[in-house]
Amino acid sequence: MAGHASVLEDDSPLSRADRALLRLERFLALLSGLAVFSLMVLAVVSVGGRNAFNAPLPGYVDWIEQAMPLIAFMGIAYVQRDGTHIRMDLLVSRLSGRTLWLFELISVLLILLLMVLLVWGSWAHFLRAFDMSAPLWSRDSSIDIGLPLWPAKLLAPVAFSVLCLRLLIQVWGYGRALVLGLETPVAVPLIQDVAAQAAAEAEQLAGHDNG
Repeated sequence: MAGHASVLEDDSPLSRADRALLRLERFLALLSGLAVFSLMVLAVVSVGGRNAFNAPLPGYVDWIEQAMPLIAFMGIAYVQRDGTHIRMDLLVSRLSGRTLWLFELISVLLILLLMVLLVWGSWAHFLRAFDMSAPLWSRDSSIDIGLPLWPAKLLAPVAFSVLCLRLLIQVWGYGRALVLGLETPVAVPLIQDVAAQAAAEAEQLAGHDNG
């Protein structure tokens, strides 16, 4: 990225929608972090049990498989909101005004199209594993201890759907900026240059010192 991204807020309906979705995104990102921490604990328990009692944690690999969607998908909408996904800014960083918002709008629309297809595909994948008439509502399970796989498969369409909502908000934001010719639109990530990023970090550190 060209630099750090900031998201401006105001009292507009767009900004209120942005903040409302942000609460859900932060919760999902928290779940993702807790999943990482849980895997660390499971690794300690499994290795400790193997070394101390020659009895590793049963189904350790199965639990890792269950946690992978939490780690991989739950935080993507939060990262998209802040503009911290990996992206190539070599060209975009040289643009400004309506030209910049047009390029950003096109890129977000393309991402949204891809994510809609992924929601459809991942939901179909979940339905193949889910069966209300089967034990634990599952048509398939993990190999070692037989954990049902449909909860993990459900996480992908849920996370992708939240990302689609975030992309719709950004389409709204970039489209509004394009039509109105705004310099600093709300609810979209604005890339800061190095000087602005350093000033923001200094202000944040000063706030911690004063606290």
